Amino acid sequence: MSSVTPAPAQGSQAERQRRRRRAAKLVALSVILVCVAVGATVFGLSRAWPFSLVQVLQNLQEASDSQVQIRAFHQTYFPAPGCILEEVSFRRGSSETKPLITIVRLTIRGSYLGLLSQRVRRITAEGMRIFIPLFGTGEAFRITPSRITIDEIVANGAAIEFAYNDPGHSPLRFDIHEALLRNVGWSGPLAYQVKVRNPEPPGEGTSEGNFGVWTKNDPGETPISGKYRFEQADLSVYEGIAGELTSTGKFGGKLAHIDISGTTDVPDFEVKSGHHPVRLTTEFSAYVDATRGDTVLNHVAADFWKTHLTAQGSIAASSDGKGKTALIDFKGSRARIEDLLRLFVEGNRAPMSGNVTLQSRTEIPPGPEKFLKKIKVQGGFGIAGGTFSDSSTQQDVNKLSAGARGEKDRDEPETVLTDLNGQVSLVSGAARFTDLSFRVHGTYNLINHAIDLRGQMRADTKISNTSTGTKALLLKMMEPFFKTKRKGEIVLIKISGTYEHPTFGLDLDDKHARNRPSP
Repeated sequence: MSSVTPAPAQGSQAERQRRRRRAAKLVALSVILVCVAVGATVFGLSRAWPFSLVQVLQNLQEASDSQVQIRAFHQTYFPAPGCILEEVSFRRGSSETKPLITIVRLTIRGSYLGLLSQRVRRITAEGMRIFIPLFGTGEAFRITPSRITIDEIVANGAAIEFAYNDPGHSPLRFDIHEALLRNVGWSGPLAYQVKVRNPEPPGEGTSEGNFGVWTKNDPGETPISGKYRFEQADLSVYEGIAGELTSTGKFGGKLAHIDISGTTDVPDFEVKSGHHPVRLTTEFSAYVDATRGDTVLNHVAADFWKTHLTAQGSIAASSDGKGKTALIDFKGSRARIEDLLRLFVEGNRAPMSGNVTLQSRTEIPPGPEKFLKKIKVQGGFGIAGGTFSDSSTQQDVNKLSAGARGEKDRDEPETVLTDLNGQVSLVSGAARFTDLSFRVHGTYNLINHAIDLRGQMRADTKISNTSTGTKALLLKMMEPFFKTKRKGEIVLIKISGTYEHPTFGLDLDDKHARNRPSP
């Protein structure tokens, strides 16, 4: 039985060939379409490439409202699109004015995906210097909002300088160790982290928080918030004081009114004339007008040794526009006179002890004068139960008091407790006392410790009984010169010398004391 072998199917082979030809056409068409798409993309990007020299300069000039100049420009394409600018300067006004910003090297790095979303991944500024002219001397900024958002701006090793009124004075310089800005754009607030060297007082500061969005029509309305830490601040740069300060706090508000609250701690605070270090701590609340550089102290509570003081005031532009003047009101209801005096005197113990209440206004104007020469104080005080620490001084006061009471035979007069109330005015380093409750007026020089106190003392006996020996005989001859009130006589006395070595005596020539109402 014979078998039959079927012939090849010509139709199926032809069908496979037709399918292969169609596939080849589709591949060719796809390649053509891809090439066209890539060509169109390249053509479109070449016309609006964000990292071209023209486009980058335009964006920088609009963002800074300045004329931008560069020495060299390089574009980068791999691994990410971007560009590098060298020796960049931002200048406002004529070519002779100092540049607002200079940057040694500016690196802009984006991403290909970011080309569609108008985002730049990172900008790095190396060797950046910013110069801020005097407020109010330059033209107002006309910033053009940009649709580009920058993920990060890094400006480590930068510096910011603020001009002084005095052309011969070097600018106030802040050295920026580290600076990182995130989400920089007009879609929302940026986040910042900075580490900076503060020039005055010199110290290290860190801060982080949020800023913006910038209010174009009214910059003072631009919001800001954050927290800070300031440490290793050397107070010895200020004439008359020393110590190392640490402060922490938080702040928030708008540029024209930033509320700040925090604490300070100076474990070794001292007034240089006294050389008695003490721990000084404060809690404070204040607000700052960053558009003017003015500070208003709402409340400050200070503690040192066993004394508690409160203060409020301002540090604002002087009336003549030259520098800042501090005007601070002090109050103390839980204070000790020995704590206050010990700050200023060199002795191991303060010259007086006792509880004191005070209320004063302190003015510290700008200028090169030494601290104790330019500070001005006007106020009132009261000392309850005050005694002199120096035994010889206290004995002289005790004997003078005992003699005035007619007790000249007492070998050990009782300790006199001095209750004082009066006014004090400190100008050019000399404290002038007036309206004291025991009718004494005079001066005390904080710089050389010279004393000049004069006034009236009422004796309950004849003035010749306030002393013995030859002094008593002389006083007996001088009794007709004193006026008599009530039981005793009005004696014109003076205390002179220095705080360390005071002397007591009569002062017949003091017309001011003679004409005052009798005690």
